[in-house]
Amino acid sequence: MIEKRAQHLRDVTSSNLYRENMDVDVPATSRKRESQDKLIDAGGGDIGICGWVLLILSALFAAITFPLSIWFCVKIIQEYERAVVFRLGRIMSGKAKGPGLMFILPCTDTFIKVDLRIISFAIPPQEILTKDSVTTTVDGVVYYKIDSAIKSVANVSNVHLATAQLAQTTLRNILGTQTLSSILANREEIAHNIQSILDHATHQWGVNVERVEMRDVRLPVQMQRAMAAEAEASREARAKIIAAEGEMNASRALKEASMVICESPAALQLRYLQTLSTIAAENNSTIVFPIPIDLLQGVIKK
Repeated sequence: MIEKRAQHLRDVTSSNLYRENMDVDVPATSRKRESQDKLIDAGGGDIGICGWVLLILSALFAAITFPLSIWFCVKIIQEYERAVVFRLGRIMSGKAKGPGLMFILPCTDTFIKVDLRIISFAIPPQEILTKDSVTTTVDGVVYYKIDSAIKSVANVSNVHLATAQLAQTTLRNILGTQTLSSILANREEIAHNIQSILDHATHQWGVNVERVEMRDVRLPVQMQRAMAAEAEASREARAKIIAAEGEMNASRALKEASMVICESPAALQLRYLQTLSTIAAENNSTIVFPIPIDLLQGVIKK
């Protein structure tokens, strides 16, 4: 009997230790997400007795001062806007309101308007040291919009400033791992990578990054001269190769033509007469008397 009780106590202790370990092993990211969800859904909590007293007093004040108070209680939200309403510091109903008319209490409610349209900003020129130790200046443009008005207000103090600073840092980090030639050749791919990183990082802020573009890549003057000299040398080399290939093809064609002419004396005579007609067409004082080919052949044989 004593052994059974001891075994039972050991089982209970091990189960408690297992539960504690499971609680300890919960990732920090999941706890962070749970805290953010609680922060967003906090509007449904109890405001307490003092809160209800303040709400009743605020409603009575609005009713007493009617119709003057209607200018402070009724707000208009545009189609492209959403309003995050705070009542005694808590987000009401856990979601943004709008568009249309919105009623708030003048003393206990505050609201923040959030623009849901696509916003663009220019990344200032950033001096970047590439992987091959070349200093270059790169700027760009970022297009983004806010998908969740609640997250953009509750999770970050200034969503636009945070997105701009993160875009600058990401641009410098990504281009610092690339060579100059890859930056010039793969601008679209690099911009897509920056857009993916920004979109993943700003998701918890309620921001959706639509597009990232690299506008200009400026190089030092010495590097421009070196690249121009390199390009000119490569073009000259290609021109010489093409000229040599042309001469080789021309010599081969001339050899084949001479072999054909040697096989046919009539063809040689026609080529001779064609050359004479070409010379006679020019305005000169030289008179050419053609010698018969037969006489030339006799001389050649002797």
